[in-house]
Amino acid sequence: MLAERFINDNLGKCLLNRNNYRPFPTIEDRNQWKQLPLNLRSFWINEATSKLHYAWPTITATQYMDYSRTGNRVDFDNASWKRREVLASLVIAECFENQGRFMDDVINGIWCICEETFWGIPGHGYMMKRQDPLPDISDQIIELFSAETAALLAWTYYLLKTKLDGISIMVSERIQYEVKRRILDPYLQRNDFWWLGFNQEKMLNNWNSWCNSNCLAAFLLLEDDPNRREAAVVKAMRSLDMYLHRLPSDGGCEEGPKYWMYAGGTIFDSLELLHGVSGGKIDVYQEPQIRQIGCYIYKAFIDDYYFVNFADSQAQVHIPAELTYRYGRRIGDSRLCELGARVQRMKREEGTRLEFSSMFRLLPALFNYSEVEQYSGKSPYIRDAWFDSIQIMVVREQEGSSKGLFLAAKGGHNGESHNHNDIGQFIVYCNGSPMIIDPGLLTYTSKSFFSERYTLWAMQSGYHNLPIVNGVQQQDGRQFRADEVEYNLNDKVTSLSMNLAGAYPEFAGIKSWIRSVNFYRDLSPNIEISDNFLLNQVPDDITQILITPHPPQTQENGNIILQDKNYNRIKIQYDSKMYAYSVEKILLEDEIMREIWGDTLYRMKLTAIIPAAQGECVIRISR
Repeated sequence: MLAERFINDNLGKCLLNRNNYRPFPTIEDRNQWKQLPLNLRSFWINEATSKLHYAWPTITATQYMDYSRTGNRVDFDNASWKRREVLASLVIAECFENQGRFMDDVINGIWCICEETFWGIPGHGYMMKRQDPLPDISDQIIELFSAETAALLAWTYYLLKTKLDGISIMVSERIQYEVKRRILDPYLQRNDFWWLGFNQEKMLNNWNSWCNSNCLAAFLLLEDDPNRREAAVVKAMRSLDMYLHRLPSDGGCEEGPKYWMYAGGTIFDSLELLHGVSGGKIDVYQEPQIRQIGCYIYKAFIDDYYFVNFADSQAQVHIPAELTYRYGRRIGDSRLCELGARVQRMKREEGTRLEFSSMFRLLPALFNYSEVEQYSGKSPYIRDAWFDSIQIMVVREQEGSSKGLFLAAKGGHNGESHNHNDIGQFIVYCNGSPMIIDPGLLTYTSKSFFSERYTLWAMQSGYHNLPIVNGVQQQDGRQFRADEVEYNLNDKVTSLSMNLAGAYPEFAGIKSWIRSVNFYRDLSPNIEISDNFLLNQVPDDITQILITPHPPQTQENGNIILQDKNYNRIKIQYDSKMYAYSVEKILLEDEIMREIWGDTLYRMKLTAIIPAAQGECVIRISR
C-alpha cells in the first residue's frame, strides 16, 4: 500500500527536514500554549507540582532478574514505566508554565533514563542473541518500550531543547547520543527483528506498527542527515506494508480492543507521522482497509468503557479519546469521532493522561481538546456487526442505544495473536451491564507467553462459556478451529453457527458439535444458545460452563437470575430434567481481574444428568 505508491525518486524532496518539521508548538511558541483551556493547564501543572524534587525509582539488576527467577515482571516494568510517566508530566507542565520550575526534575529524569542499561523490559529479553538473566548491553535490540523511550526523549528534545541548552548542552547531546546508538542505528542496520516482517515470520501483530511508529518519530525529531531520514521512512513504509498485508480487509483485530490501541491505533500513529513529514503527500486514509481498521473499535463497543473483550483484553478499555476522534475525522466517520468525543466527555482532562505517556498522542489531545469537547456526531451504538476474518458477531437489541440485550460470539481458531482457547465463546450484557462474561486477561508473567501460557486458567476453554466433554477442554494451535461457520442476518434473527468439534483434540471423542448462537428480535427479544452434538460413544460427562460476575439466583424449573447492583437483570433458562446446576466461586487474586470484576467470579455448571452420545442442550436468555 505505502511502498508501491510513495517510494520513488521524489520521496526525499517530499520530506520536511528536521528544522522545518514542526508538528506541534514547542515551549517557545507561547501563544499556542497560552490558548489551551485553563482546566488542562491546571491539571498538568498540579500533576507535575506533586513530582517536584522527585525521587526517581531505583531499577536494580535483581529486579530485572526476577523475571527469570520467579516469573515476576511487574516490579521492574512498573518502575520503568513510572520514570517515563513522571518525565512526560514534567515536560508538559514546563511547556504550560515556562518558568523553569520543573527543569531540574526534567533533567534528572532524562539523565536517569539515559543511564539505564536497557530501555526495554525483561519479558522482551528473548530477542537478544545471548540468553541470560540480565540484558546484553552489546546487543541493542529494538522492542516496544525501548522504542517508546526513544520517542519520549525525542519529543522532550523537540519541545524543550532551548531550555535544556540554556542549562547544559550536554543534556540534548546525551539524548541524541543514546537514541542514536540504541534505536536509530540498529533500526537502519538490522533486518532481523521479527516485528519488521522481513523474514517470512509466521505472525506479525501490534509490535510492527507500535515499534515502527516510535522509531519513525525519533528519526523525524532527531536525525539531521536527509539520507538517513529518507532511509528510515522507506524502511518504515516497507515494514508497515508487511503488517497491513497480513491484516484482514474488514478491519477485524484478533488481538481484541485493548490491543487495538496499539495495533490499529499505532498504524494510525504511523500514518499521521508520514502524512505530517510529507506535508500531506503520503495519504492513504481513504483506503478501505485503513477505514475498516478504525471502524473496528466502535463495532466492538458495548457501553461506557465496556468492549467485546475476546483474547487478551480487559472488559473495560480506556481508549485514547482524541486519537479515536482524530482517526474518525481523517476517514470521515462520524461514529468513530463520536466515540472518541464521548470518552473525552466522560473523562474530561483526565482523558489526556495516556498509557505509556505517548507524546504523539498526548500533544494532539491537548491541542485538539476544545474541538473534541464540542463535537457531536452519529451514535456509535450500531445494531449488528460481523467480522468474517476473525468470525466475530456483535448484536444489540436496538440501534443507537445500549438499552436491552447485547450479544457477541466468536468462531475463529486457537492460534490467534494473544489467543485464548475460546472457539464458540459468547458474552451477554443487559443495558450495558455485563451478565455472562469473558473474564479477560491476567497480569502478565513469564507464563503469559510461550509454552506455559495455557496452564493459566483464564486462557483455558473451561473458564469460558463453552462445553467440557469427557473432562476435555479445547486445545491451542491454529489447527484447532471452528468449521462450517455461518453468519445470518435478517429482520427477525441474527445468528452465528459453527461446528466446534475441530477445536477439541481427538481423544475428546467428538464427531460433531454444532453451536448456534441466535439473537431473536420479536416483542420479547431473547438469546438462544443451541448445541447439537454427536459423540463417538457415551461420554463420562458433558458440562456447559457459564461465567458471571454476579451471584446467581436459582429458581425452580431450570431458571437462573443474574442481577447487578443497579437491578439490570437477565433470566437464564435450561432443561433441568436433562442438566444439573451447580456453581463454584472463582476467588480473584489478580489485580487486573479485581479492577474489573471485584473479588469474585461465579462459574456456573450445567452437567448432563444422564450423558448421551447424541443430544441437544439449549440455553435461553431473556430480560
